[in-house]
Amino acid sequence: MNDIELKTGTGKIYLLGAGPGDPGLMTLKGKALLEHADVVVYDALVSEAILTMINPRAERINAGKRRGRHSKLQGETTRLLIEKAQDHAIVVRLKGGDPFVFGRGGEEMEDIIEAGLPVEVIPGITSGIAAPAYAGIPLSHRNYSSSVIFVTGHEA
Repeated sequence: MNDIELKTGTGKIYLLGAGPGDPGLMTLKGKALLEHADVVVYDALVSEAILTMINPRAERINAGKRRGRHSKLQGETTRLLIEKAQDHAIVVRLKGGDPFVFGRGGEEMEDIIEAGLPVEVIPGITSGIAAPAYAGIPLSHRNYSSSVIFVTGHEA
């Protein structure tokens, strides 16, 4: 990431979790960001209903990340965010679920900070919490379970 030269007056990058797809579960801050964004770089897991919230004047860029099928490599996506922040005030990295739950948001944030740009994370509801809640299944219950563990099958 050091190969990108920074200009003064750069914008801010927001790592925004879109939640599990239901636009009603998007945070108010997230909705406001999408409505005022200059650039939105979004993943394939973001629902069409969420994408309709994006400022119609904003530049939309599909990063298209699904396991095994990436329209852009991770480094390219982060470089793109940094480049767009040179000329735009509000750059949103829109991710399905939560940016920090199997979403590589931590990697993106490290690179953005290393590039010297301001970054803010706006959490989203991860499907690991939303799906059981919609089904009426509590993840913790005083009489049955006292902890919650998220495990990825990716490395199995």
